[in-house]
This record gives sequence, C-alpha cells and structure tokens, in this order.
Amino acid sequence: MASEAKLGSAAGPLSFPVFRALWIATIISNIGTWMHDVGAGWLMTSLSPSPLLVALVQAATTLPMFLFALPAGALADIIDRRRMLLAAQALGLIAAAVLALLTWQGLTTPYGLLAATFVLGTAAALSAPVFQAIVPELVDRFALPDAVALNSLGVNISRAIGPALGGVIVALAGTPAVFALNALSVVAVLAVLFTWKRPGTMRSLPPEHFIGALKAGYRYARHSAAMRVVLIRAVGFFVFASALWAMLPLVARRGLGLDAAGYGALLGCMGAGAVIGALLLKRLRKQVPANTISIGATLLFAGATLTLALVSDAWIAGAVMLIAGFAWIGMLTSLNVAAQMASPGWVKARALAVYLLVFQGGMTGGSVLWGSIAARTGVGTALTVAAVGQAVALILAHYWRLPKDSTTDLTPSHHWAEPVVSVPPEGDRGPVLIEIEYRVDPARLAEFVTALRRFRSVRQRDGAIRWDVWEDVAEPGRVVESFIVESWIEHQRQHARVTQADQLDQVTLNAFHVGDQPPIVRHLLKPV
Repeated sequence: MASEAKLGSAAGPLSFPVFRALWIATIISNIGTWMHDVGAGWLMTSLSPSPLLVALVQAATTLPMFLFALPAGALADIIDRRRMLLAAQALGLIAAAVLALLTWQGLTTPYGLLAATFVLGTAAALSAPVFQAIVPELVDRFALPDAVALNSLGVNISRAIGPALGGVIVALAGTPAVFALNALSVVAVLAVLFTWKRPGTMRSLPPEHFIGALKAGYRYARHSAAMRVVLIRAVGFFVFASALWAMLPLVARRGLGLDAAGYGALLGCMGAGAVIGALLLKRLRKQVPANTISIGATLLFAGATLTLALVSDAWIAGAVMLIAGFAWIGMLTSLNVAAQMASPGWVKARALAVYLLVFQGGMTGGSVLWGSIAARTGVGTALTVAAVGQAVALILAHYWRLPKDSTTDLTPSHHWAEPVVSVPPEGDRGPVLIEIEYRVDPARLAEFVTALRRFRSVRQRDGAIRWDVWEDVAEPGRVVESFIVESWIEHQRQHARVTQADQLDQVTLNAFHVGDQPPIVRHLLKPV
C-alpha cells in the first residue's frame, strides 16, 4: 500500500483521475467566475459613479464567505460532501442565469447587481470549504502539498484567461453574454460531481449536531497553535491586499483610461504572474522556508500596490500587475498549504472554513474600508495607505512564523485505551471529568509540569472545555491532570481525534512517569 502511495505521488496529483477531472472542471468554472467579476465590476462603473458602490462589488463577492464559510464547513463535516457540492453549484448556476437574463432585459440596477453577486458569492462560500476538504480524499497525503499548490495554479490559470476573455466579451457582446457564459461554466463541475462515486464514510460514532460541530470547529481553530499562526498572518495580509482588488476597476477606467477589454487585460496580467509564480513555487518551497517566501511576497505586493497608485501608463500598470500576481500566489499558496497541513480529517472542512472566513472577512472589510477612504481622499491615497500598512504588518512574520511544509502526521492514532465502565453511560450524559494521575520524580517536577502544560491546547483543541493540573501537597511528585468535556459522546469523539503526532508527544510525556504501572486514568460523571 505504501509503495502504491509513493508511486502515485511520484506521478503527481494529476495521476489521480477524479482529482484531475475536478481540477480541469474547476478551471473552466473559475474562468466563468472571473469573467463575471470583470463584467460586474465594469457594469457597476456604468450604473453608478460612486467609488463605494464599485468597491461593494468586491465586498458582495467576499462577504458571503465571511458569513457562511464556517456553517458550510460544519455541514461538510457532518453530511455527504458530494451532495452538498451539487446543491451549492446548482445555486450558482441559477443565480448566474437569472442575472444574465435581467441584464439582457436591461433590468439590472446597482443594488440588483450587488444582490446577484452576493448570491453567487454564497454559492462559492458553500462550496469552498468542501472543495478544500475533499482534496485529501482525492490524493494521498504525500501528494497533498503539491495538490494544494496545483489548485492554486488552477485558480490562477483561470485568472490569467478569465479576465482578459471577459473583457473582450464585454466589449464585443456586452455584460449579459459574460453572465450567461458564467452560468454555462458551472455545468463542467456538476458533470464531474454527478459521475464521482464517493466512497461511503464509515462512522463508529453518530454524527455531530450542527451547533456542536460549529463549536468544535471554532474550538479547534482557537486552540491549534499551527492554525492560529495561519489565521493571524492571513489577517495581516488580506486586509491590506484587498485595496488593490477593490480599487482596480477605478484605476483602469479613471486613472488609465482603459475600456472593459483593457481592464480584463490588467487582471489577465495578474493571473499570468500568478501562473508563473505557481510553476516556480514547487521548487522554491523545497529550498526556501515558507515564512521567507511569505515575507518576500508581501513586500512585492505592497510595492505593486504603491506603484499602481502612482502610474498613469497602461503598459507599466500591466507589468505591475504581473508582479502582483507573482506575489499573490506566493502568499496564498504558503497560507493554503499551512492551513491544510494544520487540520486533521475530522475537522478539516471546519478548520479550512475558519481560514476562508478570515481570508474573505479581511477582503470584505478591507474593500469597504478602502472604498470609503477613496471616496473621501482619492484612489491613489487609499492604495498608498494600504501599501504602507502591508509593509508595517510584516512585523507579524517575526512572531508568528509560517512552518515549512509539515510532515506532522495528523491521522488518528486510536492509542487511548477505552474507558473502564461498569455500565456504559448514555451518550448525551455529561459533563465528564477526566483525571490522569502521574507519579513523577520530585526533582523533575517543574520540568514535567512545563511539558504537561503544552498538552492544554491539545485537550482543548479536541473537545475539552476546561483544563487544570494539580499537585498533591501530601505526596510530592503526585500530579493530576484534569479536563472536562461536555458529554460522554464528546469524550468518545476525543478518543477518535487523537493523532499520531499526539501519540509521539504522549510518549515523551509518559517518560517522566515512574513506577511499574502506567498513569491512572479516571472518568467521573455527576450522579443522576
């Protein structure tokens, strides 16, 4: 089995048929999405001269991700992911078709355009966590980093083709044609999903309730050290990076005097830069730490944002967008890979949804912020302030460093012994108090407690709502770790969530324990 995995990885993620088919279909769909973005941004500049309304097109695209990504991630970890994707893609198809019809009839208003864009963004928000979470189902774990990078490459191939194509179509046939083609592009993804025979998921425990799943996803993102790094760095980058995306239609139309095709060409230049960056990143990631790549990418993107505020020549602007695309893919891939590798299978959709929530929340809030600043002071000022803010935010890279592509094994270890009970408690009975009693050489007590405190985040990450450590004043060296979970079934899920990496850490911790018997574990429930 291992040799087969290595063989598949050597051939690359595209050697996995379903991944390959879905990757190609997603590129087609994303080309349609980028065509829509060009059409919507350009149409809004015709419907309203307000910089704020133009910026709100970007906000309407990203706000649904902020609102719905985490609920979508919770659902994706509970229900069948294939069926959820089918429903979300069908919603996008309907919204795009309705917008095309309304625009063809001349009935689209600024707020109608924003509403339709919001619905399309909702379909994307319901799909995005699921698309990211199914990648480990489609390739083996050895190919996962390359598969994540390849997905980013696919997005940016779409970005290179879609905007330029969209601009040409808007110029030749008008925005209704772009919106109609976006609707047709969704059919490719639907076709692959209909033919994908996803294996059934074997569950030894009943599925989580929706609210409980939401809480578990939030708890994991809050207490996983690796995930916190990704989220903090995402905020520091995307809030300021959103200025370039939000202001670009105004830069193209007012600053550079371009038509729709010229605006699409600018976005195409950015996509081309991202494609070049994605092709170089696979080799670069093996030689340069991810944190260093993120610093360089941020500086390049800040420089591109500042230059865009000053240039008045379309050719120079195109070159700047090429650099911006290169920088964008460098930062985005670094964050995406780190988020994937920081999340185990049981919570993957929710953890990635939290990352997408932060990503799109930063883009949404930033778009509104920079649109408001531009309305009061001008587009150039908004871009300049954003560029300076990006450079200042690099201080985060010193304190929260992105790791190299992780080899940490987050597959379940199942190494916890089953609880000893006289009568199995009902699943919803709780809360449950778990105590683990260690015997430690008093001379090593301080060292042990320091090591034990590192487990606090592990217990809370996997379900504990409270954690403590106690020392027996009558027996030096007798230490009790205690934590509380909400119910008996939730503690059983804790058993299923412990990873191979946790087992290695547990071996190190248990090395402090003295005596012939292992640490004593007790499970306590309040009397009924």
